[in-house]
This record gives sequence, structure tokens and C-alpha cells, in this order.
Amino acid sequence: MAKNPTSGGSEDVSSDAQGGSQDKKSLVVCFGEMLIDFVPTVGGVSLAEAPAFKKAPGGAPANVAVGISRLGGSSAFIGKLGADDFGYMLADILKQNNVDNSGVRFEPTARTALAFVTLRADGEREFLFFRHPSADMLLLESELDINLIKKAGIFHYGSISLIDEPCRSTHLAAMGIAKKSGCFLSYDPNLRLPLWPSEEAARKGIMSIWDQADFIKISEDEIRFLTGGDDPDDDNVVLNKLFHPNLKLLVVTEGSEGCRYFTKEFKGRVAGVKVQPVDTTGAGDAFVSGIVNSLASDLNIIQDEKRLREALLFANATGALTVTERGAIPALPTKEAVLQFLQKLNA
Repeated sequence: MAKNPTSGGSEDVSSDAQGGSQDKKSLVVCFGEMLIDFVPTVGGVSLAEAPAFKKAPGGAPANVAVGISRLGGSSAFIGKLGADDFGYMLADILKQNNVDNSGVRFEPTARTALAFVTLRADGEREFLFFRHPSADMLLLESELDINLIKKAGIFHYGSISLIDEPCRSTHLAAMGIAKKSGCFLSYDPNLRLPLWPSEEAARKGIMSIWDQADFIKISEDEIRFLTGGDDPDDDNVVLNKLFHPNLKLLVVTEGSEGCRYFTKEFKGRVAGVKVQPVDTTGAGDAFVSGIVNSLASDLNIIQDEKRLREALLFANATGALTVTERGAIPALPTKEAVLQFLQKLNA
């Protein structure tokens, strides 16, 4: 645990450097879905048993955008919401959290997506989605804020936006613009199997853009799924089947156990941070916001194993703090909260 104080120190320096400048390098543009999560007011029940639901803003790319902003970074969100009360509310939540929402569009013919999320007794989630179709699926290439994408240092996205047209083509076009502008591409596949037409379609869709990313964050379950059941703990599986020549950093998240990292030069593990989980919703997104915010401050940490480990410990702590509260966006911590938490652990 001796790394904690250095983690605090180095994070301080890098985020100060980032906070003082809104130049191209520091802006993270997140692309994809934003929706309303309905979470039961009590834990450990099925959807049918839930006495009531509390609404919370969600959607992985939007969570990451807010997470980065909470940590003192600079972020923007591009996506489509319904021209309805929920859509306007979500756009406003981005604004309240200092996320640039100028790339948000509103769809008059479809609703903002809804997801009912149950928290089982162990804090894990089950989903029921309402997207038939939802506004996020209908974003057109002509509606992209091209200048906003070109301003980004990092362009971050998931795979849900690859499921249906026209959003799929829009996603590919946005990635193309970002790549051409010299953006660093960040990908969290964020597998949600119920949303795909089939397992095969999900595997094919997620892997269709795999070789373009500079950074990929993946969970153990996703490794199992994408490799057809291989052991996610086997580094050789990860290196042989999932690492690709363009990739600069691959991170495997292991929940409370921490994460493993792979670059062209080195690989290793960073231990997790133990907390009492209340709701795991948004933990992966919080982790992503932690590491992507560090990368936005300085991409060179990928070449320096010590600094990379510090950034990953910070990301682990960001994820851990998020599971101690209900909902995703409401639970995302500030940089100060993460640093205090790490100091306490080290005390």
C-alpha cells in the first residue's frame, strides 16, 4: 500500500495541469447513450417485488463524461435524447455537472431510453430496458458536432451505439473524424446482452471496431463472452486473443479485486480497494473516468509503469467509492474525495 501517497501526489500535479488549461489535449468527448435508470428504493428485490423506484440519470458514456468532470477534468457528451421531460432533464444534468452538452440533439419522434435496474442481495444488477426505439438509437451522422469531436484529445465510446442504425453509422463516422483529428480512442464495450439481437451479433458488433482503439477497458465476464468461454484470469488469453497491434493500453477490471493492465512493454496487477457495496451501478464507468481523466492529463503515463499503476490505483478508488452509494451519476466522487479515501486507506 506504499503507493497511495505517491498516487495522491502525482494525481494532484496532473489534474492541476489539466484544470488550468482547456486545450485540445485535455478535452474528453464521450459518445453514445444517456438514459434514465429506475432503481428500487430497497436493495435485494426483484423488479416485481420492488415497492417503489427512484429515478437516476445513467448511460455509460454519459456517466464517464460526468465522472471526468467531477474529477476536475474537461468533458463533453454527444448523443440523442427524446424531446421529452426526461430528455431535457438529462441535458440539464450534464450542464449542472459542467459537461459540455452542445453535442446533444433532441428527437421529437422517440422517447428518452429507460432502464429498470434491480439490485440483488449481493449488490449486482439486473436490467429491463425500454428502447423501442429510443432517441439515442436515432442519432444521424448529419447531427454530429464535428468541431466538438475535433477539439477532443480523447474520444470515448461503448458498443451499445453499434447495435442499431442509424446510430451505428453515426458512431463509425464519429470515430473516423476523431481518428483523423489525432484523437486517442478509448473503448469500453460495456456488454448489455439483452439489447443485442443475439449473442453472435453482440460478439461480432463489439469486435468490429476492436482494432481501432488505443485504450480498451474490459471486464472478466466480457473476456469470457468475447473469447467463447476462455479463462479471463489467463494473461495469455488476453494477450493472444484481445491485445492488438494498435492498442496502447488494455485494462481488465476485476471488481473489488482491482485490475490488470497490459501494454506493449509491460503487464501487471493493481489490487482493489475494499468497501461495503450498496449498489455496483456505475462502478465500471467511475473506474473508466478515473483512468481516462489521468490519460487526458498526460498520455505518457502509458510508458511509465510506476505512474500508470498510480493512475490505476486512483481509478480503482474512484470505482470503489461509487459503489458505496445508490445510482451511477449521483454516486460519482470528486477528486478530493478519492484522494482523502486513499489517504485514509494508507493511514
